Amino acid sequence: MSINPLESTAELTESPSFFGRSIDRDEIGTSTNMTEHKQPEQGLQHQTAREQLLGATAQRIRQSLDLETILNQTVTELQQFLSCDRVIINRFETDGSGIIVVESTIASGCPLLGTIIKDPCLTEKHIEGYKRGYIQAMEDIFAAGLAPCDIDVLASVQVRAKLVVPILLAQDLWGLLIAQQCHQPRQWQKTEIDLLQQLADQLGIAVQQAQLQKQIECLKVQQQLQLQKQTTELQYFLNFEPVVRRMTEQICDNLDETQVLQTAMQELAQILQADCCQIELYSDDQTIATVAYEYTTTLPRCQGLTRRVAEFPEIYHSLLQKQLTQSMEIVPGWNLKLSVVAQMACPIFDAQGILGNIWVKTEAQAAFHEFEVKLVQQVANECAIALRRARLCEVIQTQASELAKLEHLKHEFLRSLSHELRTPITSINLAAQTLESVLKQEELFDIELVTQLLHILHKECGRESKLINDLLTLTYLEAEAEPLTLIVIDLKTWLPSIIEPFRELAHCQQQQLNLMIPNELPPLETDLTDLERILTELLNNACKFTPAGESITVLVSEVVDTIVLSVSNSGVEIPSHELSHIFDPFYRIPNNDPWKYGGTGLGLALVRKLVKRIGASIDVHSVSGKTIFTVKFP
Repeated sequence: MSINPLESTAELTESPSFFGRSIDRDEIGTSTNMTEHKQPEQGLQHQTAREQLLGATAQRIRQSLDLETILNQTVTELQQFLSCDRVIINRFETDGSGIIVVESTIASGCPLLGTIIKDPCLTEKHIEGYKRGYIQAMEDIFAAGLAPCDIDVLASVQVRAKLVVPILLAQDLWGLLIAQQCHQPRQWQKTEIDLLQQLADQLGIAVQQAQLQKQIECLKVQQQLQLQKQTTELQYFLNFEPVVRRMTEQICDNLDETQVLQTAMQELAQILQADCCQIELYSDDQTIATVAYEYTTTLPRCQGLTRRVAEFPEIYHSLLQKQLTQSMEIVPGWNLKLSVVAQMACPIFDAQGILGNIWVKTEAQAAFHEFEVKLVQQVANECAIALRRARLCEVIQTQASELAKLEHLKHEFLRSLSHELRTPITSINLAAQTLESVLKQEELFDIELVTQLLHILHKECGRESKLINDLLTLTYLEAEAEPLTLIVIDLKTWLPSIIEPFRELAHCQQQQLNLMIPNELPPLETDLTDLERILTELLNNACKFTPAGESITVLVSEVVDTIVLSVSNSGVEIPSHELSHIFDPFYRIPNNDPWKYGGTGLGLALVRKLVKRIGASIDVHSVSGKTIFTVKFP
């Protein structure tokens, strides 16, 4: 049976002693194998030395955090005080083994300091016994009832008698304080046992204090490392933030994709001190990856290089899953020497999909820093924005070009159509006038039917001629072919001359035409021709749709630096759902008789175009049997 030479590990029996003479902390000195007796104290000098030993140990613990010094001095002083051959401390390791960490001895032979003890007979029962505070006092190994093999092992390290006291940390067993007599038996006195117990308690405090100090030191180291990390991160942020900010500003201010991305690769390579930075873009079907932008200092140039994605699955499988990758690669440098290159590939993507990758390569054997990875990811996000914006602008420009072509074709068609239509209308009008002269000469003009037909012919010729003119005007307005001619106008003088021709028409239709204009009105600077056309079309529209007996009112006022011109007519109301279409070309209000209300259908459309052209605004309201068109001139 194997036995620890420093403590007996005899099997636990029903006897209250399984360590020789077992002593409970509450009953130190009691024994079932030994006659209980008390020896008188050895004198005041011995008591004083004992108190000095305890006091010195306590003071060392208070004044020093050096556990090794405390343990060494304690066992040295204890060995001298007890006049025993050896005092040691056995510390338990996490694997259950023990190691002699401190020794003070006068015994001949090999020292035990540093000895590692792996005792299979030291069972959990023995450990639990020590944890409960049991103390082992063995006076003579030859009289303790040990097995012969156990006696041989203890004798091999010159142990004849021993006193063992556990060193506890709360309820955990840290180690054992052991006093040994090597050459003769020894009867351990109660005062000696009491002294070891008190020293063990103080050493437990010292161990706990040392462990706390170690934890504090670890915390300090962690705090220092955390501070260094934060300082490093701050420095990285201060270095990297301007790069991202400049890229963002460039994307906002510059639509040139090539300039933005090429500059981004150069700045990224410089801030990371990388040898090469590239942007490769995927084809639409993501089968081809092409290096579109590159900045390199020492590595060979690869701009324009294409790779088939399917031929490099170990590279592009993760990238197409939007996962950043890092790797080390041996490549030939610019001087044809092989170099170890650390490379990082970061996918460029957004909500619409993946566009390509940023590659960062540097001749180094260290992985990229966390903040360097974050910077590349931020740059990739900015590149995605730049690429999408450039592609969107390209689509917009293409569409705008197509729309411009269509608009040009439309204008050319309308212009050509208007000119082509003007010639026959002129001929028809001339023929109608000639026919009227012939009929008068033949005295056929007095026939009622002939008069009606000629009236219709002249009226429709005039209507078609106006339609052609309106179409040409709309075409010029949409093409913005004619510049404005600004003139300062006195509305109080100018308006009556424009309205006067409509008074006779209103009178014939039994309508009342009113003009309301204040005496004090600031002059208006605008295009006179456009303003006259606007007012004429609005008055024509009002005269056409105002029933007999109703009124038409032209009102001018000034409201907060704005001149307001309104044309209203009573007796007619436009449904609210029709008002949004009132300015559309060729739009007619449903249920109105087109024969009763003639016109080209372009009058109000022209009004809106002309109002916009001169920088004014127009709106229409129709409530309570009244319709009001309001034009505001800033």
